[in-house]
Amino acid sequence: MAQVFRPRSNTIALAIIVGGLLFLAALVYGTYAVWDSPYMTRVNIPQDQPVQFSHEHHVAGLGIDCRYCHTSVETESFAGMPPTETCMTCHSQVWVDAPMLAPVRQSLARQMPLQWNRVNDLPDFVYFDHAIHVQRGVACVTCHGRVDQMPLMWKATTQYMQWCLDCHRNPAPYLAPREQVFNLGWTSPSNQLQLGQQRMREANIDPDQITNCSACHH
Repeated sequence: MAQVFRPRSNTIALAIIVGGLLFLAALVYGTYAVWDSPYMTRVNIPQDQPVQFSHEHHVAGLGIDCRYCHTSVETESFAGMPPTETCMTCHSQVWVDAPMLAPVRQSLARQMPLQWNRVNDLPDFVYFDHAIHVQRGVACVTCHGRVDQMPLMWKATTQYMQWCLDCHRNPAPYLAPREQVFNLGWTSPSNQLQLGQQRMREANIDPDQITNCSACHH
């Protein structure tokens, strides 16, 4: 009987199988690498804006509190964006004719708000409430990073679902004292876990409730 396959066929078949598995592994790894890359997450990439506003200058340099511009962060789901009148409170007196502030002056003259580009933009199917997080001790720096060190604003964290769940499953390491929520220089003390657990009890934070799908997906 004639031999159908040559002796080297086994070697070829094995090479195809191994090569296919390696290609599949490389494809999966590559997909995750791209998914976690700044190209997809936009982490640490400055966002272009109609006016190149510097948080570093206004927060660290001038000492302006987050709540001066983001007025509803303690009471509403949306932190709020400052109207042009807020900007002109100062800039009607200082840097009055600065070319870079021309869009601000035009906005006031035309009574048309500036169209800022979102830096942290969650999908529409995700519900996020700033007030709930702030009132329970989640500091601004936890999600937004050292804004006071950003000459231009960029995204500090991926804000992927896994990133959120890491906190929701174990909130204690991330909870700041209420008076430190707006302190961008706040860092966790050595007894953070103990203090965080105490804050969880005081604020009635139950990980079983905040890891329920309906907590973020109404």
